[in-house]
Amino acid sequence: MSRAANKLTNTAIKNATTEGKAQRKLADGGGLTLVVKPESKVWWLRYRYDGKERTLTLGAYPQTSLKEARAKRDEAKQLLAEGIDPVTHRATHKTKRVEATANTFKAVATEWLKEVHQKAVVEEHYNRNVRRLEQHAFPKLGRRPISEIEPSDILEPLRDIAKTGRRETAKRVKTLIGQVFRYTVSTGRAQRDMTADIRGILPASETKHHAAVVKPDEIADLLKRIDTYWGTPTVCMALELSPLLFLRPGELRTMKWEQIDWDDATWTTERTKNGEPLVVPLARQSIELLSQIQEVNGKWEWVFPGGHSKTKPMSNNAIRTALTRLELHGIMSAHGFRAMARTVLTERLGFRA
Repeated sequence: MSRAANKLTNTAIKNATTEGKAQRKLADGGGLTLVVKPESKVWWLRYRYDGKERTLTLGAYPQTSLKEARAKRDEAKQLLAEGIDPVTHRATHKTKRVEATANTFKAVATEWLKEVHQKAVVEEHYNRNVRRLEQHAFPKLGRRPISEIEPSDILEPLRDIAKTGRRETAKRVKTLIGQVFRYTVSTGRAQRDMTADIRGILPASETKHHAAVVKPDEIADLLKRIDTYWGTPTVCMALELSPLLFLRPGELRTMKWEQIDWDDATWTTERTKNGEPLVVPLARQSIELLSQIQEVNGKWEWVFPGGHSKTKPMSNNAIRTALTRLELHGIMSAHGFRAMARTVLTERLGFRA
């Protein structure tokens, strides 16, 4: 745009009036016009596209200065040179900005949690992952439009977690962010999963093995100690069932009476940590123990209701505390029953998964 086309000055614009008319137009050149009204001054750009005259509003004066109005005029002229209608271009970008504002990482993650994740995992696992996102992902990513988030943006909060020594937590948060991105891709609001570009960058988490007894004589001693436990009937029965069912503590404590099929001697969970139904065969000894605890807790929803509230399952620490009281801390953990069963069945008895 030549300098001769810039006809207006800042002083002329500041002092411009309608001179008694309803409105007055001051041309700057190149289609840029200041429309002066008694109550306002607005920049217009007149141009022709596809044989038709069109008008693009560039902003109000003084919020949009003469210099800024000329820059916007030049940008619009560049679009026209590329065969793009400036009005259509603005409308398209405005729609994208509105969509981006509505589709922040937090908004999409919350949608995924409620629409997908909550229906696929047990309540405890769901609540734990909600807390992970709230604590580690939302503070830095929550307000960002998810379509604008880059791999480096994701890596920053993950490294902050890893620096504190919580490598496994960093890994789990990365997995959650990836699941949110894949959900966004499936709903057409992002192009791809950005966590794929940071695979292998985080330090590897240290493998932690749950304490477990695996030798026959140690298992025999464990069972004898369990028989001597003096806690509440609920915890006693849960502890006695643990070596018979070898499940995760969270799965055992959330057992419901309605999930037990007494005729088929099976217990079917609604969903597991991985989202799949879990059908557990119940041995004769398990049925006998469940029959005993039914006399105590049969009127409640949960087979093992909490000590403080019968409307909730017992604490996740109940089995752990019982094992500690039996002086098994560091020897046998609540998760150790799975490791014990896996070792005995595969290594000693030859069973394969």
